Amino acid sequence: MKGPKALCELQGYVYSAWIRIAEVFDALGKCDRAGELRAKAAALFERFNAAFWDDELGFYAYALDGDKKKVLTVASNAGHCLWCGIVPRERAKLVVERLLAPDMWTGWGIRTLSASNPAFNPYNYQTGSVWPHDNGIIAMGFKLYGFGAEAGRIAHDISIGASHFLLNQLPELYTAFPRDETTFPVQYIGANVPQAWAAGSIFMLTQAMLGFLPDAPRNKLYVDPLLPDWLPDITIRDLRLGQYKFDIRFWREGEQTEFEVLNGDAKLVERCEVGAKAAQLKDRFEPIHSRTAADN
Repeated sequence: MKGPKALCELQGYVYSAWIRIAEVFDALGKCDRAGELRAKAAALFERFNAAFWDDELGFYAYALDGDKKKVLTVASNAGHCLWCGIVPRERAKLVVERLLAPDMWTGWGIRTLSASNPAFNPYNYQTGSVWPHDNGIIAMGFKLYGFGAEAGRIAHDISIGASHFLLNQLPELYTAFPRDETTFPVQYIGANVPQAWAAGSIFMLTQAMLGFLPDAPRNKLYVDPLLPDWLPDITIRDLRLGQYKFDIRFWREGEQTEFEVLNGDAKLVERCEVGAKAAQLKDRFEPIHSRTAADN
């Protein structure tokens, strides 16, 4: 591959950074700056989808090479684009289905690289191994686009994988062949354990299942819980939102997930569809410090 290359997920990170910092400028009453950043993000959204999407592949290119040509490798990187919000909603289902296809999904998590790729080697660092932090980001991306059940599948995979390691500690990455009664994940020989972002994946997977979306300037915590059948009940304690903290219990009731605020101001916790609310906050954030002449 000719360099320098432009990875798909890095475009998503920039897009997300501009969108998120625009919310901060809105909250500070600097709406002009927020608008500039949103305009830059909108332009990047269009350029990215024109340059990286491949109709024949039905997926995003892994990267653009030094000549701006698509590198049509199926890899987990595109799942990060869901988390960043740079994927149009009409394409999200295609991305989710491709990441859960047998050449990518192992039953222990989603691989970094398709098993059908000539470079595939599940024993190698980034050519087919499973990274817990990678899967946490992908699961949250699934949730933000309305694929909560699929996010729960990833959480299940990583949780079962953790049970095969000493003290249930997730290593940085592991080798995984398709899960059946005879297979188990094997820690990569040079993997760090414990490792911060592997451990942190558990919190992101939990967020994906419970649909936490904090709106600190408004003192609101939005939840969109969908517990899988393997996790019928969970209580989150000492969850912080600005100066507030909460204990919240979630439990399955039939096919629904209910919740109760055990400690904290229940009026500040609201159920909503997390993807729609995230889009609303992103696109139509109402400045909390801006004032018009009429207000004065």
